Amino acid sequence: CDRPCEPACRRVRVEQQQAEKPEPVAICRLKRVAADYKDDDIAARLPKRLVPLNGKRIACVGGGPASLTVARDLAPLGYAVTVFDQDPQAGGMIRTQIPRFRLPEEVIDEETGYILGMGVEFRGGVKIDSMKSLLAQNYDAVFVGSGAPRGRDLDLPGRKEAAAKIHVGIEWLSSVSFGHVEKIGRRVIVLGGGNTAMDCCRTSKRLGGDDVKVIVRSGFEEMKASPWEKEDAMHEGIPIINFLVPKAFLHDGGRLTGMSFQKVAATYDAKGRRSLLPTGEPEVIHECDEVLIAVGQENAFPWIERESGIAFDEWGMPVLDPTTLQSSVPNVFFGGDSALGPKNIIWAVAHGHDAAISIDKLLHGEDVRERPAPGVTLLSQKMGIHEWSYDNQVANDERYKVPWRDVNQVLRSIKVEVELGFDPATAWKEAQRCLNCDVQTVFTAQLCIECDACVDICPTDCINFIVNGEEAELRQRLRAPALNLEQDLYVAEGLKTGRAMVKDEDVCLHCGLCAERCPTGAWDMQKFLLDMTQAGRDCRTRTAGPTKVAA
Repeated sequence: CDRPCEPACRRVRVEQQQAEKPEPVAICRLKRVAADYKDDDIAARLPKRLVPLNGKRIACVGGGPASLTVARDLAPLGYAVTVFDQDPQAGGMIRTQIPRFRLPEEVIDEETGYILGMGVEFRGGVKIDSMKSLLAQNYDAVFVGSGAPRGRDLDLPGRKEAAAKIHVGIEWLSSVSFGHVEKIGRRVIVLGGGNTAMDCCRTSKRLGGDDVKVIVRSGFEEMKASPWEKEDAMHEGIPIINFLVPKAFLHDGGRLTGMSFQKVAATYDAKGRRSLLPTGEPEVIHECDEVLIAVGQENAFPWIERESGIAFDEWGMPVLDPTTLQSSVPNVFFGGDSALGPKNIIWAVAHGHDAAISIDKLLHGEDVRERPAPGVTLLSQKMGIHEWSYDNQVANDERYKVPWRDVNQVLRSIKVEVELGFDPATAWKEAQRCLNCDVQTVFTAQLCIECDACVDICPTDCINFIVNGEEAELRQRLRAPALNLEQDLYVAEGLKTGRAMVKDEDVCLHCGLCAERCPTGAWDMQKFLLDMTQAGRDCRTRTAGPTKVAA
């Protein structure tokens, strides 16, 4: 999980003044706790395949997260879903390219098993090599979730001569996953600054690499790898060397001996655009026995004939509607890395949900561009005049650290999981750091007597009763100026004095003290329930049966 939710966590913003290192709630790790300690009968609670089937057949190319999500959403609706993958087991890149010390195989088996257990047909070891042939099999819809299977190479001097010890990162990780590679040289250079590079260097350390280093052309902060991925690598004693651009592979008669690099520095123009310019210093030599190239991935669609009707842009990517993920062939959809280029698993899952909605609407004769809004419900949490049905005590604890196995133990095997996960007691304490973003403060101006009691009791000075005005000027007049321009102000007019209630949501703790203190009930705490739209009857505008769509 790339944790896209955690940068939005308000815990960071409210800790900025009092914590040395403000950090969000460990949302991702708390979800793991839910999975680690779930009931044994979880399968009984999952959606079941609709019987009888609705007569419609769906083909998913690729057995990764995007395709499995499409299958998970459509199988319970009565669709006959077939997932094709060239590998023998489902999972895609989460099985072939994420090391087992990060994601154990039994977890992948369990998660993919839930979906395949819904009646989804999985055809492993089957490589789809012709879109025209697939379309000729009269599937009602086709979803392409084949990922970005080709790693970028570096065409530098010495690449061909020393090819035996130079490997493309994602291909090498797959070879390790399938047991084809069991060792590596003592001195290893990993080129690249993304998450794949972090997986390569940590895997190398477990396969005999003693002197493993990551070399990146950008600065440390500009690396694409997630902060926690870089921390994990450095925790295992792997140095990250920045601002070195690879120039050549050095070899002795074809035997790789090292690499040469040019030292660069980052410069920025008036618009903040970065350039990497040579410093003029002598070239840097790093000796090595093997090199892993992890400088990016590319899509590869040689199996999609251009005469199939699917349009591609100048970069070789399919031309898609970014919302529906529909291609120029109406019943062919793309998702995950196949759709918009390499990103992450979370986006692939989101694409799967979106594509499933599109397929379901298409096969019911509806406009796939009409996207239903998520379901939203607000429920008051008031139990009495000063009682609320949620815990509003704000914990001052800093983020709890997930325990790791001893580094000397984990480096002995590629199958020993590093992170142990929170125990229930620690998870509970970490969860108490949550500021209840799902419980909103709702203000009713007609009930307010402007006593300012809420202003007095607010611990962050986020509530103001002032004369309204232009937003930029208004932000500066608040008791504590509202400096985060990305966060809207909560403004309520209609007070008897002509003033407005202005609240800076950026620093509100959702502690409920304003609602507890208010003598008239002008403040209420209401729980916000959001139901994301998924394929099915609720997302259609009509409820007619499926229709036949011509390719």
